[in-house]
Amino acid sequence: MLGIKNYGSSSESDTEAEEGTNKSEEACDNRNSMSHLKPVDPALSLAKSLAICAAPHVVPMGATAVSRTIDPTVKEVMYNPKFEELYAPIQGPENPNLTEQMRAPRNTLSGYVEKAHINAFEFENQRRTFHTYGYALDPTVDEAADGKSFVGDLQSAYNDEGKTVFESPKPKKKRKQDKNDNPEDIEGFVGPWGKYKDEQSVARPNEQEKAELEEILAKRHRRNRIVEDKPLEEKSVLHIKDAYDYQGRSYLHAPHDLGINLRSTSAPNKCFLPKAHIHTWTGHTKGISSIRWFPQTAHLLLSGSMDCRVKLWEVFGERRCVRTFSGHRQAIKDIAWNNKGTKFLSASYDRYIKMWDAETGEVISRFTARKMPFCVKFHPDNNKQHLFVAGTSDKKIICWDTRSGDIVQEYDRHLGAVNTITFVDENRRFVTTSDDKSMRIWEWDIPVDMKYIADPTMHSMPAVTLAPNSKWLACQSLDNKIVIFSALNRFKMNRKKTFSGHMVSGYACQLDFSPDMSYLVSGDGDGKCYIWDWKTTKMYKKWQAHEGVCISTMWHPHEASKVVTAGWDGLIKYWD
Repeated sequence: MLGIKNYGSSSESDTEAEEGTNKSEEACDNRNSMSHLKPVDPALSLAKSLAICAAPHVVPMGATAVSRTIDPTVKEVMYNPKFEELYAPIQGPENPNLTEQMRAPRNTLSGYVEKAHINAFEFENQRRTFHTYGYALDPTVDEAADGKSFVGDLQSAYNDEGKTVFESPKPKKKRKQDKNDNPEDIEGFVGPWGKYKDEQSVARPNEQEKAELEEILAKRHRRNRIVEDKPLEEKSVLHIKDAYDYQGRSYLHAPHDLGINLRSTSAPNKCFLPKAHIHTWTGHTKGISSIRWFPQTAHLLLSGSMDCRVKLWEVFGERRCVRTFSGHRQAIKDIAWNNKGTKFLSASYDRYIKMWDAETGEVISRFTARKMPFCVKFHPDNNKQHLFVAGTSDKKIICWDTRSGDIVQEYDRHLGAVNTITFVDENRRFVTTSDDKSMRIWEWDIPVDMKYIADPTMHSMPAVTLAPNSKWLACQSLDNKIVIFSALNRFKMNRKKTFSGHMVSGYACQLDFSPDMSYLVSGDGDGKCYIWDWKTTKMYKKWQAHEGVCISTMWHPHEASKVVTAGWDGLIKYWD
């Protein structure tokens, strides 16, 4: 029992032993003092002395060397153990249920890692040797036990006897070079720039490389070329009986017998919401992509379609199809009138922009930059009607001169395809939007944007319309909203005016203002037509206009309540 008790230190045990000895001595003194009073039994006195002198607290030999054991399953130790305690062998019997993998020693979470050390110089030596010569010593083989073993290019290792880059670097084979370091020789001095012998200044591909290059170029040419084997027949068909009236005036002349002054420059006093469908123009075999009123009078309507044709329609009278213009190989993307209405441009996915005579139906000029034009517009000034700009798929805005057919200016700052071009500030500037989700403002004929508008919350705006008072820009944003920007100096977004409720994500739905700026009208991807109040941004009316996408809506500039819509169902509808 004495050896089972454990004491913290030898000093405490010695103190307690001394106290026990002192007590036994005091007891012996007391017995000696009382010995003359009564006789004492020697056996009894010996037993008592033994009982009293037997120290109950005995420190075993080597008590200070006894270490505490730590349970291997414990997750937290409440004291700072010594190294011998922490890494002591596990006490107790071995678990017979452990597998060999569980019984294997582990010094990491994933297993056992042997301790190894290699000199930093030796490691760098072998790394450079492998990088230079392609071989190095095998680090998994003990060199002292099994000679030299290599990894990598074994043949080179045996040829070089395993020498490293620091032992015997391979001599470099120097190419012979023309030298003339004499500065007095003005004509023949080459200095360090002398050519090597057998050096070719122009790289010439071999026969195999030639065949591969020709194949690549042929594929690229087939993919990007415009088929010009057979010239496309550019023609126009007149659908009305007489192209001229009894006074010799063509259909471009606005009628006078309508009770409406189509030449008026003032807008109607008050506009009203359309209520009924009054007419449908049919004739296109595929969806409509763009429609435009005839300049100023709006007695004719021009439409470009995905069936590669442009058609001209009457707005008043019998509302007939006047003429069809055919001359593109692929779908029409955009159309634009000049100021007088005698000519118009058609931009197509076949990478051509063609200028047509609206009266005779002939093609006047053809323009191409080998890229797809996404929008096209004449310069609005009367003295600059020979210039037009086009936004292309290769991020550029290109300006052509129709008189010479040459490109006179390029505006190349956008990071994506250019979708819209809108002239502002009395035509001294123009605003462009792009797939890069930005808006840029340009001074005319200066190829550096004067202002760049981009915000992390902005989306691509593929349709932009200038307000009749030229103060605001209405932009169709692809987050299903119409956002308004100031068209004056700062071009700041008006965050109080946001029109929403329609679904236009993925479609460039053209929008328009009413002539008196009371309403804003737009189509959407579901074929509906929406009308909002301009001041309050409240939605006043919506109705199902087309079966497909309602891609374009326009308010008649002289009629108070008439709206035209065009859709991907190939129909153009008139509403009053």
